[in-house]
Amino acid sequence: MTKILNPIVYFGTDKLSSKPLRRLLEAGFNVSTIITKPDTRSGRGHKLVAPEVKTIGHSYGVEILQPQNLLGIREHIKGLNDPLGILVSFGKIVPQDIIDLFPNGITNIHPSLLPKYRGPSPIETAILNGDSETGVSLMKLTAKMDAGPVFAQSSIALSGNETRDQLYDTLAELGTELLIDSLPDIASGTLKPTAQDDTQANYCYKFDRSMSELDVVKYTTDELLRQIRAFAGFPKSKLGFFGQDCIITIAHSGDTPTTELDRKCKDGRYLVIDRLIPPGKKEMTAQDFLNGRLR
Repeated sequence: MTKILNPIVYFGTDKLSSKPLRRLLEAGFNVSTIITKPDTRSGRGHKLVAPEVKTIGHSYGVEILQPQNLLGIREHIKGLNDPLGILVSFGKIVPQDIIDLFPNGITNIHPSLLPKYRGPSPIETAILNGDSETGVSLMKLTAKMDAGPVFAQSSIALSGNETRDQLYDTLAELGTELLIDSLPDIASGTLKPTAQDDTQANYCYKFDRSMSELDVVKYTTDELLRQIRAFAGFPKSKLGFFGQDCIITIAHSGDTPTTELDRKCKDGRYLVIDRLIPPGKKEMTAQDFLNGRLR
């Protein structure tokens, strides 16, 4: 692998951004600065929690910047010699005048085969739609969301059993390999990006807690099973039992119900509940939940 000497400015915050950063550092790339969101308060004690990329960066002695306003990093970037920008799951729109400070722009790992699934939830949307394949794109960042030209792509087949977290991990690894392999050619200018076909663009939306209900009247069992896998982690998938909103973690499709928890769906088949989390409890089997009510 051809080593590059350019200082790298790495923009990242969310889970997907940690693995590429760690691999770049392990491989000896010159990551000079990490730009991430400010620490957030979390949990019952409302303690400040740092983004994982910040923790990783500190362990390698990398400078960390956590600006409230990205315009505040302008002078820092101007002080770097021919910097490379990399952005992975940053969670903020980068202004064009910041992008323009990088001679080769900013390279973004996007977890879909662009122009498919521009927007904030490409991984979940691929599961929800029952896609047979997905992948990652190395894109040159533009101010317009996920619309920049593409340097390279890598795809994988989907089995139809992946959960959100599993697919996040798989695509993080796939994107990391593609970035490591492509970055020297991007830095040298020998790898040229190809414009996306905007007429083929599909947009996905941000999910929220109001979408967590499993609507057995509106959807088929297969559609609801995809929702359970796509919404694992957030916003989760819920059904009400005996006045309690329970999180459904594992279920399957059946011709007949096995317990009184199972629900008949739009297609006439049953959503058979295997495992769930009652309010304030740990995950348990459907039968253990029912047994607990009889005690």
